[in-house]
Amino acid sequence: MSDTVLERRTATGEIVVEARELTRYYEVGGGLFGGKGVVKALDGVSFSLEAGKTLAVVGESGCGKSTLARLVTMIEPPSAGELLIDGIPVTQSTPELRRKMQIVFQNPYGSLNPRQKIGAILEEPLVINTQDDAQTRRRKASEMMERVGLRAEHYERYPHMFSGGQRQRIAIARALMLNPKILILDEPVSALDVSIQAQVLNILMDLQAELGLAYLFISHDLSVVRHLADDIMVMYLGKPVETGPSEEVFNTPRHPYTAALLSATPVADPFHEKHRIRLEGELPSPLDPPKGCAFNPRCWRADDTCRAEQPPLFDLGLQCHACFHPLPLPEPGT
Repeated sequence: MSDTVLERRTATGEIVVEARELTRYYEVGGGLFGGKGVVKALDGVSFSLEAGKTLAVVGESGCGKSTLARLVTMIEPPSAGELLIDGIPVTQSTPELRRKMQIVFQNPYGSLNPRQKIGAILEEPLVINTQDDAQTRRRKASEMMERVGLRAEHYERYPHMFSGGQRQRIAIARALMLNPKILILDEPVSALDVSIQAQVLNILMDLQAELGLAYLFISHDLSVVRHLADDIMVMYLGKPVETGPSEEVFNTPRHPYTAALLSATPVADPFHEKHRIRLEGELPSPLDPPKGCAFNPRCWRADDTCRAEQPPLFDLGLQCHACFHPLPLPEPGT
């Protein structure tokens, strides 16, 4: 593929995205019997993402993962906090910033225009954002299709003619047409069969290794996250409860919620001894979060301190957790 389509980059430790206490609140009506309330969908999230690295954001539905994706892609503005792209604070969405950051959605069919042929879908970002002529646009789109494993004859076909995995490849190709530095992947393989998931994940890993892309990977599937992520941020009710390198979080989870999520993850090894942690109750409403630690009503380690005070994110170096009574580290040699 020619370098006119995709700019090669290398992982240099350069921070391409930084979030500082990002917050997103929504005012909602109380309906027939109540007044107005505030949903704290995102309540103070900070992270940094390097070129060529993947940060996975995990948690149950309703924890704020997709809200974070909308803020980072500038689809919505934050209620408070600061977002920096390449070290520059983002005060408003601009064409230059949008080119640097693209998103791949969960539903590969719903994100593609069913009335457009695949070639037109891939060329559209170039039509809007560049001065390329028709011949150049077609060449770039064809090269991108080849890069994600699609054939030349697919150019004139419509989205409904493709399988789910092929549609997601098209969505990835479209996201890369403007040579972005950052991809936000919002549950990109959760709607696909397991065998197809592996193919799409391998494409994403190959693209990252070749192009130095930074991925913000949003998922609830920890088995997928383990395959792809360099770092993990576990969220609960709009707040991060544990962060750290993937290997550290998987091998030595400190927050009880992280341990419960990991205990529910399938393991292929039949001889692996598992201790399932079953959480009681449901995720609390963000309209009326519990006092103190939001996880305390479901936590087997909670005490009066947890029910009265909200724990900060304790910085332990590589790994951080928001828990007054974290799980102990294993004994050396165990």
